Amino acid sequence: MTKILGIVALLVFIVLPLGLLAAGQMGLLSGKRPTDLGLHGAMLKPPVLTSSNVVSSYAGLQPHTDYHVIAPIQYTGDGKTAFRKLADLIAKMDGVTVITSDPGYLYAEFQTRLLKFVDDVEFVLDEPAGVIQMRSASRLGIKDLGANRQRLETIRMRFNSQ
Repeated sequence: MTKILGIVALLVFIVLPLGLLAAGQMGLLSGKRPTDLGLHGAMLKPPVLTSSNVVSSYAGLQPHTDYHVIAPIQYTGDGKTAFRKLADLIAKMDGVTVITSDPGYLYAEFQTRLLKFVDDVEFVLDEPAGVIQMRSASRLGIKDLGANRQRLETIRMRFNSQ
């Protein structure tokens, strides 16, 4: 019995983590870039109701659960200046690749260091409301353990502290 427990422990604590790490390093956990991002009917893509791996400031206007809702970033002054400030902040973050940076729209990929998971993050300038709308979603899985919300709240904190 002790030998079986030893083998199980070896598999669970050494082989499985090393296998996951190897899969991540080979890019097998990054998923495919979505082709349906951007504005659709003046809003970003809605969250999938059965998944807890996306947060969006538009979620309150779309079918959602409480998990999906996050407030947009509020700014004062000129919206275009605020959006450039946000774009500069994003470009300097660890693990980011900016895919699209237009006046009023930014799409970036954030990749985790070890397992190379990729999350898709979008920002839209909403000048009439005086806010920057945002969305962050994991490509793989149905749960993100709060990673997308934490990322956007960190961005909000850095934006507000500048």
